[in-house]
Amino acid sequence: MSKKKVTIVFDIGKTNKKFFLFDKNYKEVVREYTELPLTTDEDGYPTEDLAALQNWIKDNFNAILDDENFEVKAINFSTYGASFVHLDQKGNVLTPLYNYTKPMDQDILDLFYEKHGSKLKIARETASPQTGMLNSGLQLFWLKYKHPEVFKKIRYSLHLPQYLSYLFTGICVSEFTSIGCHTNLWDYDKADYHDWVYEEGIDALLGPIVPTSASINTSYRNKKIKIGVGIHDSSSALLPYILSKKEPFLLLSTGTWSISLNPFNDESLTDEDIENNCLNYMRIDGKRVKASRFFMGNEYKIQVEKLCAYYGKEYGFHREVQFDQDLYLRLMKNKNIYFRFEGIILKRKMITATDLNSFETFEEAYHQLMIELMDLQIHTITNAIGNSEIKNIYIDGGFTDNDVFMKLMSHHFQHYNVMSTHSPLGSALGASMVISNKKIDETFLQQHYQMKVLQPLILNL
Repeated sequence: MSKKKVTIVFDIGKTNKKFFLFDKNYKEVVREYTELPLTTDEDGYPTEDLAALQNWIKDNFNAILDDENFEVKAINFSTYGASFVHLDQKGNVLTPLYNYTKPMDQDILDLFYEKHGSKLKIARETASPQTGMLNSGLQLFWLKYKHPEVFKKIRYSLHLPQYLSYLFTGICVSEFTSIGCHTNLWDYDKADYHDWVYEEGIDALLGPIVPTSASINTSYRNKKIKIGVGIHDSSSALLPYILSKKEPFLLLSTGTWSISLNPFNDESLTDEDIENNCLNYMRIDGKRVKASRFFMGNEYKIQVEKLCAYYGKEYGFHREVQFDQDLYLRLMKNKNIYFRFEGIILKRKMITATDLNSFETFEEAYHQLMIELMDLQIHTITNAIGNSEIKNIYIDGGFTDNDVFMKLMSHHFQHYNVMSTHSPLGSALGASMVISNKKIDETFLQQHYQMKVLQPLILNL
């Protein structure tokens, strides 16, 4: 019996660790999900357990190598960004994988801006809203001044996708999508590392830059396998759209973050963009992608938990709520702000406390929550579109299953062709495609993404 030739992709999210096998036509053959328990860093802050992650990857890889049904031709990795693994001369890991939500010491941040320029200047030049550890370049600055004894031992700092690749190849590299995702490292107008990176000697710790499509051929148990260099998950999720669609589009990627990605807007960011939480990501060829994001999924979860507690519903009840047009029209007649958001920093009217007394039912309060989140969503999409000629909006990720969200999107963007795309493969598919030379055509998304065109609502407003 002939073995099926497959590409393995390890798709590492903050919560779910996924493992996929794809055949040569990018059809999913195997998928495994797991959640790994977190560990803590030296300050007791929760963080990824790197050893557990490595063991999980190794066990899955070896199991597929031993499986008589498959012949592994290639491996690649897509992971969340803003996370560095620091290695010494011998390749030993020096520090925990610091969590990008860990607060950064204010004195270190003050020192950084004092030495290298104002917050706004740095944010604009590196296309990175200033958010402490989420700007992974700042993690290196933080180590240099907070833990100099550790910093001195670093030979290479690898972003997480490249570290996973290194586990298989022993070769240290950097690539555009990881360098370019809100790291503070890259000067987009200069198309090189920012001056501060050279001034602090950080460039010496970063591996040589290779294209994201690069791969390293290696022999493993006498089998020739192509190993990719890894890719940042947001850029990876965008890739199948870029490769298969010729007309300009915006991709709204929903989940913990709601990220509006516009690969057809290469304007430099303005001060106003930065204040609106706009940033750039990088395509695999180093071109910029204008993006704006807000912490929608995170806020949604916080607020829904409160709604469930207040109305005595079990968590999960919200998933069944369908869009109610009459309810929506009634709420829009007396439009106001009733929710105090906790994790969102976008400008909106601040109220001292959430007011749920105004709503008789869970459904009514839930519709109001979605209206308030949608106001911010409209704002971030409009910022990402800028002045580019966009007619198509694709929505993927967790909120495609949210009926109220999708109906509101179709209503507010009725002058666009709005499509929901349902691919549980998300960023894994892009990671598989980037190391393949196979051309794809317009029908690709249709086959792989169960695309549905949303009908605009006819509302008597």
